[in-house]
Formats: sequence, structure tokens, C-alpha cells
Amino acid sequence: MFPTPVQKAAPWVRHAYTIILPIALILWLLPLIGVAITSVRPSTDLAAGNYFGIPSRFAGIDNYTAVFRDSPIGWYILNSFKVTIPTVIGAVGLACLSGFALAVYRFRANLLIFFLFVAGNFIPFQILMVPVRDMTLRAGLYDSIAGLVLFHIAFQTGFCTLFMRNFITSLPFALIESARVEGVSEWRIFRYIVLPLMRPAIAALSVLVFTFIWNDYFWATVLVQGQHAMPVTAGLYSLNGQWIAAWHLVSAGSIVAAMPPVLMFFLMQKHFIAGLTLGATKG
Repeated sequence: MFPTPVQKAAPWVRHAYTIILPIALILWLLPLIGVAITSVRPSTDLAAGNYFGIPSRFAGIDNYTAVFRDSPIGWYILNSFKVTIPTVIGAVGLACLSGFALAVYRFRANLLIFFLFVAGNFIPFQILMVPVRDMTLRAGLYDSIAGLVLFHIAFQTGFCTLFMRNFITSLPFALIESARVEGVSEWRIFRYIVLPLMRPAIAALSVLVFTFIWNDYFWATVLVQGQHAMPVTAGLYSLNGQWIAAWHLVSAGSIVAAMPPVLMFFLMQKHFIAGLTLGATKG
């Protein structure tokens, strides 16, 4: 069921692994390295066609200062937090409840409801663009943070429920049965027995959802037009000039925008790995 560890694989597999892994890592990091170098490159280098060479001088301080001075990127970052944090709380909170219900209770429509949660994850975003936009317009939620938050919660709840349901099914069911025998209510079973055991999964899922929502560009441009509600992924476009693309500033802004999810991952790394590992024992 699980892949064979590299240490136990054939010698040629181990040699291929040691050769291919560094190459794959370098290829994966090349775009990020390119953006980082461009963010400290002066605009004169780009005007002269020096896109991939060594920067003629270090202009990192000037570029990063210009990002905050000449654009409302601080406001865009604040908007991203306003969208991301409520979405994480809403989606993960609903998933804890629905995942508990689907994992613990056995009723006739259980599999059908679970299928609906899972099936929603396979619908392409592009198909939903027009109906979702029309729905937010009719509801008066278009071009607002609330509309973006509600849509993200609705769309992320399916994946989060799948994750939580699989995690809860891996927990020892005897704990729940023992509590029921003692006359503990279902809510107290969830609140005081199941929920504390779900902390690693909640941490891992929070990191995943935070990263998904923070990096969202598609819905940020479809459902938001004004700067008052625009997240940072869509707001980076404002760093370009009217007649010329300021790629050094866009690159610097991209590095700044990428910092919050990266920092969150490193701060929650232990819980993230623990949650994914514990939730993978049973499906």
C-alpha cells in the first residue's frame, strides 16, 4: 500500500534517487531564485536586457522601499489577512462538525452526503466563474471582502470535511462508545473527547487552507475590482507602471506577499507533519 523506503530499495534506485533529487530540487527552485534575484536588480538592468545575468548593483533596499512607498501593498496584505483568517476559521470549524458527523454516525444518506462533499472538489473553477459572480451581484456581496470570504468557506469546506472525516475515523471509536455508556451528550463527546484529539489535524488543515486562500489569484480578480477589498495577489498588478512593466518591483512585491504563508508553515511545521501522518492511517 505504501511505497518502499529508499533505504530498502535496490542499489540502482538509491543511486538514481541521489542524482535525480538534487536536479529536481534545483529545477523547482529556479523560478523562485529568479524572482529573488530580479527583486534586487536595478531597473536599468532590465531596460538593458540583463534579465538573467548578475545584477550590476544591489538595489534590494531601493526596490523593497519603493514597493511600500509607491503602492498600497500594505493595504492589500491587510485585505488578504481579512479574507484568509475568517476563511480558515469558518472552513475548518465547519469541517470539524461535518467530519465528526460523517465519521461517527451511521445513517442511510451518510455515503451520499460524503460523496457530495468530495465531488465538489472536482468541479473546475472556470465553470463556476459566471454563476458565482452573478450570485454575488444579486446578493450584494460583489466587490467585498465578505463575498470573497463566504465563497472560499463554501468551496473549501468540501476538502476540509474529507480531511477531517478521514482523520476522525482513524481515532479509537471505543472512546466515544465509553462516553456514551456513561451518559455523556454528543456535544460534550465532540467538545471534550474528539476535538482535543483533532488538534494536529486542525493545525495541518489550517496551514493548507491558509496557503490556498492566501495564494488565490483567480477568485480575487473575479469577485473583487476595487482596491478597498483587493487581496495582495491581485494587487501586485498595481506595481507595474502605466507604460512599462516594473518587473523588479513586481518581484519584490511577490517576495513580500509570499512571506506570511511561508512563515506560518515553518511555525506550524511540527503540527503540520503530525496531522498529515496521523490522518493517513485510515481512510
